[in-house]
Amino acid sequence: MTQSDAPILIAGPTASGKSALALRLAALTNGCVINADALQVYDCWTVLSARPDASETAQAPHWLYGHVGKYESYSTGHWLRDVETCLHDARAQGLRPIIVGGTGLYFGALTRGLAPIPPVPDHIRSAGNTLRLETGKDGFLSDLEREDPETLAGLDANNPARLQRAWEVLRATGKGLSRWQADTPPPLVDPQQAVRLHLDADRDWLAERIGRRFDLMIEQGALEEVKAYIADGWDETLPSAQAIGAKELVAYLRQELDLTTAIDLSKTQTRQYAKRQRTWFRNRMREWTALDPQNDISDQELEKLASSFS
Repeated sequence: MTQSDAPILIAGPTASGKSALALRLAALTNGCVINADALQVYDCWTVLSARPDASETAQAPHWLYGHVGKYESYSTGHWLRDVETCLHDARAQGLRPIIVGGTGLYFGALTRGLAPIPPVPDHIRSAGNTLRLETGKDGFLSDLEREDPETLAGLDANNPARLQRAWEVLRATGKGLSRWQADTPPPLVDPQQAVRLHLDADRDWLAERIGRRFDLMIEQGALEEVKAYIADGWDETLPSAQAIGAKELVAYLRQELDLTTAIDLSKTQTRQYAKRQRTWFRNRMREWTALDPQNDISDQELEKLASSFS
């Protein structure tokens, strides 16, 4: 097929087979794989975040995996700036950029632009962390309902991290997140000049894969990875601590849960996360090409997809 600079975007819920599809496309298009998963950026999680392993990264260049320290804050803005560098490097090296992951906000910022929101001061972030520890999502919900209902109406009310972000922006700037977003500049990637693929997985099929994958994670050393993470302390408010299964396995290591219960809870949390992802993608990616990961797709069909826009 003709080499193209047009990015290929692959979005989908956890465990839906995104990384395998990205590798196939990389082989067909002389591509590089660029991470769009908010947990796979952290260097502390290889197994628990399902990062591509050494055999996979040997097949094609992989960028933005494991390049952020566990204590670092890594925002969508950080990711977008890193992706801009990756796109420049891909063009310079004659590689087709394949951006793959399950973080919908990353893809939204990439294809719709990102508001120029000032950094949140440390004291406000600390106050947000304290409120989250004391009240969970309820404190953020209460304040946003009263002070910024416009932003709250567009948020997932079951996602404490997103609620905290909106709360912090409001506290730091006196301006709601939705108003900042209304002043968004043009996107880094024009969605009409990109191949946009959405893995739309069946719920039961995905649930079975999630269960098998978490069992495999335990076999591959997830517990040892969590032990290493908490060796210098455990702070559940850190962005890196939000890896699904981390809190449950920490509870097991502290003898607060038995292992079976910790694993079962981790699988439940993963299924719930996948449900939120599926809903988000279906609502916001209606113009993307939906693929059923249960169905085999030939190399010829993939080549045809990779050579067409929108």
